[in-house]
Amino acid sequence: MLRGVTSLRKMSSYSGRKLTAVVKELENFAPLSLAEKWDNVGLLIEPHNERDVKKILLTNDLTEPVMKEAVEKQVEMIISYHPPIFKPLTRITKSNWKERVVAACLANSIALYSPHTSWDKKTGGVNDWLAQSVTIKSIRPLIPEFGCTEPGTGSGRLIETNMTISQLVEALQHHIENDVHVALAVGHDSKTLVRTVGICAGSGGSLLRGIQADTIITGEMSHHELLEFNHNGTTVLLCNHSNSERGFLRMFAPKLGELLQGACQILISEKDQDPLVTAVRVSECRPKASSTINRS
Repeated sequence: MLRGVTSLRKMSSYSGRKLTAVVKELENFAPLSLAEKWDNVGLLIEPHNERDVKKILLTNDLTEPVMKEAVEKQVEMIISYHPPIFKPLTRITKSNWKERVVAACLANSIALYSPHTSWDKKTGGVNDWLAQSVTIKSIRPLIPEFGCTEPGTGSGRLIETNMTISQLVEALQHHIENDVHVALAVGHDSKTLVRTVGICAGSGGSLLRGIQADTIITGEMSHHELLEFNHNGTTVLLCNHSNSERGFLRMFAPKLGELLQGACQILISEKDQDPLVTAVRVSECRPKASSTINRS
């Protein structure tokens, strides 16, 4: 009985904020002007029935399992890093999963906000979170944001460090709490010393193309992009697309709580996950990454 009373008190302790106030704090944290021109960011769904936001769900992707979770947890707002509405919708029906997600938001009066590339460029944003996997001697944006007064803002990151490839792989696996795919450059092995690292969360093939770095860390890239980097002396570490981004939510959740002065309960989705899972052959025992990074 006492446990139930405690739970009720905890639930009632969140006074809530107006949706406009929450959006303002999000835009103060990462101005939408930072986002790429092709991106679709900001408040994407504003419910017809206005109500205070007391519970916010953070997710990397708003999939149907996450949408179901949001409804069950009775949240008033979802912050989805990737915008589920990207290309214009010509209809909202049950025939397409993205349309079903939009319909569920509207039917349950749940607001939807997406920051995407504004969080990537932001100092202390997604790319800086991913860079924390590296022992940093110095760090700067690959492409500084023109006209931005906040130091360190821009696309991607370039890091000076002093780690071996095996140390970097282990540190990255620990940081993202997941597996890492390794494409060794021609002439590199697990003991190769890395002095420069290029960072781009998500899909970094185009942004990182042509940079001079011993290693790059990103989520995904094509087979031919990998070959190009490897033959130009750069080892590539791939996390899978959303695994290179999702961990930032754990760092952002308490920050958002502070920005909203404790008026809202901040939840991180338990259903959000990368669609790709690495399957290991049962007949083989996989050694630790530090002893297996070798080119045959």
